[in-house]
Order: sequence, then C-alpha cells, then structure tokens
Amino acid sequence: MSARILFSAEKIDVFYGSSQILFGVDIELAEGQTMALLGRNGAGKSTTLKAIAGLAPPRRGRVTVMGRNMQSHKPHLIAQAGVGYVPEDRQIFPEHSVEDNLEIAAKNGPDGQDFWNLAQIYDVFPMLKPLRNRQAGRLSGGEQQMLAIARTLMGNPVALLLDEPSEGLAPIIVQRITEILHRLRSSGASILIAEQNMHFCLGIASDAIVIDKGQIVYRDTIDGLKANAEIRARYLAI
Repeated sequence: MSARILFSAEKIDVFYGSSQILFGVDIELAEGQTMALLGRNGAGKSTTLKAIAGLAPPRRGRVTVMGRNMQSHKPHLIAQAGVGYVPEDRQIFPEHSVEDNLEIAAKNGPDGQDFWNLAQIYDVFPMLKPLRNRQAGRLSGGEQQMLAIARTLMGNPVALLLDEPSEGLAPIIVQRITEILHRLRSSGASILIAEQNMHFCLGIASDAIVIDKGQIVYRDTIDGLKANAEIRARYLAI
C-alpha cells in the first residue's frame, strides 16, 4: 500500500510581476518522506515552497493539501490544512521571549493532532529550554533557526517546509540541526527541505529533486543522486 500524499503541486507556473519564476513544476510529498529540493541560488527553490504555502500563488496549475484543492487559498488556511512553513529569514518575534514565540504558534493539527507541545519541544530542542525567558531577538542565528523550526512544529503540521535551514550557520550549529532533523525523520515526520547545500541533505533526506531555472530537471532517491556525478556537476556544483 502506497503512502498517503500530503501535498502536491501540479504543473504550477509562478510569476513575480511579469517575470515567470516557475515553469510547470510538479512536486509531491508522501507521509513519512523527507524530500530534498536542491538547486543553485536563484533556481526557484524558495518560490516553490512559497507557492505550496500560499505566499506566492501559482498563476497556473494546482496545489492540493490532503487531497483538498488549495489553489488561491490564503496562507493561514493552508497552514490550518496542515502545512508548516519555516521561512529562510526565520521571522521570529524578536521582542517576545522564546516561550512566547512557541506559545503564539500553538494549535492542534488538521485532524486534532496535539503531539507537539512545550514539553515535547523542549525534549527535542533541549538548547531552547534554558533560553525560554530570553528575548528571541537576542538569540544567535543558530538558536533563532532552531526556534523557527520549533515554533512551526507547535502548530502540529502534517508536513514541514524548511527553506535553507543551514544557510549562514556555523558548522557545529548545522550539525545540531542535522541531528534534530534526523530525530524528526525517525519519528515519522514528513519534510520538504529546500537547500543549496547538497551535503547537508545527503545524510537527512530519503529522496531528492533538483530544480534549475524554475524547472524540475531530476528526480531520484538520495542514493541515486549520490551516484550521479553528472547531475551533481551540472546543476549543484558551485
């Protein structure tokens, strides 16, 4: 029996003004899958996530979440349907405490899921517990990234979209985030990671999609990508 499809984008075209960014992009995420969306800077990774989350509505094509057509729905309705989005710039509330940031986002999932609460968050993100009363704007970049992921999980999403989670972070922080994503994957979480850093994803993802100039150019398992030196050199080498 095949895994349930949590969301899909079907032949979506996305424009910013008169400039077309995505061209007929097809992508879907199944329950329990960890997918890496890889490509160079400007390839269309972030726009793909924004299209799924409702922040860059496709002009053509269709986005579905849990089998429901969400085309032209507002971002908060897509979030309520079960899509959790962690933006590249994190967008934490800097004047509020870490715990306030978490509690602001707390809600049950679309089917009443309530797995993620403060106790569970502090278990998975132990570095946040001693910082719970600190203003979020005073955290380091790595701490803010962990808070952004944790805050999104507090909404009990069925699928998690992560936009460039390793960007600009020290190697030791990247390793901590890798460990957290491993733990989430082991728990059965369903994750789509948009990343320029291929090596960050190789040890996390089960599957890979490569995007270039707004079009999907390659799909395979992560092991298939590891074995395909031509694709890595053509689309992912910097």
